[in-house]
Amino acid sequence: MQSAQKSTTSPLKRLALHSTTTCSSQATAYGKCIVATYTDVHKDCCKHEFEKFGQCLRAAVCLQETRGTRLPTDTP
Repeated sequence: MQSAQKSTTSPLKRLALHSTTTCSSQATAYGKCIVATYTDVHKDCCKHEFEKFGQCLRAAVCLQETRGTRLPTDTP
């Protein structure tokens, strides 16, 4: 017998999707901050950018979850 396939996307897949598409501008801003300060890293040096990126990811993943939408790679 085959196991039933999940009709929902795993949280990791949702996170991966949104980190590269939905939240790409926030990810880019955070990445640029890290690159600009990598030789002088200190606590909270990119906190603002990281928080914006995190907020975007949480909002996007939760919104998709509440809407019940699925990724194009999901199988019915």
